[in-house]
Amino acid sequence: MFRMPRRLPSRTARVAIAAGLGVLGVVLVWASLGGPRPTQPALAGAPASQGVPSPSASAAEPTGHRPTRRSDRTEVRDQITGLVLPESDPLTISIPRVGVRSTLVELGLDRRGEMEVPQDPALAGWFSHGAAPGALGPAVIAGHVTWNGGPAVFHRLGTMRHGDRVSVTRKDGRTAVFTVSRVARFSKSQFPSEEVYGPIDHAGLRLITCGGTYDAAKRRYLDNVVVFARLEAVHGARGG
Repeated sequence: MFRMPRRLPSRTARVAIAAGLGVLGVVLVWASLGGPRPTQPALAGAPASQGVPSPSASAAEPTGHRPTRRSDRTEVRDQITGLVLPESDPLTISIPRVGVRSTLVELGLDRRGEMEVPQDPALAGWFSHGAAPGALGPAVIAGHVTWNGGPAVFHRLGTMRHGDRVSVTRKDGRTAVFTVSRVARFSKSQFPSEEVYGPIDHAGLRLITCGGTYDAAKRRYLDNVVVFARLEAVHGARGG
């Protein structure tokens, strides 16, 4: 079942997360990011070099791993590198090379403590329990790859390349511009939670969708595509 995004937690809690306490072990309800009844592989055109191939549950009954907070995390606040902005909720995302332009919905946690996914296949969603795009930490934005057999908002995510740009507008009037450092594909059974959600010393961005082979019997994609990016420029209010 898909649920509407919930209100995010207090800003104090979110800043603590972004500063290094982090959100660990969250794997989005990745199986459902393909949407109901997809009929083709998510990344048929994706470069073979992105591969690593088996996953969570079906699109109809998604399951995921529950996020946890660890108090024994290494503090990274004093090791910040590069541009870092204060927290401010994101509004839109734009990825010119793959034709993405979407407003962002908030993704919270469902009753099982699992991450929600966007209800609308045309919209991407921001995980509001993590860092805001541009703030310290790995901001996470997710979207469906297909929906009922047709392309969804992140259908071409797997074709992105090193050096591509991603722009996120924010409520504070700034636009955070990220540069892609790599694009990877991971088996759902071996999803690198620490690498994706763990503390980092910069303002990072992770774009995530489903990918790889579609298992029609289990109604799920076997892999996840993850785009890693880093804040490189800021435009708008006091950002140049």
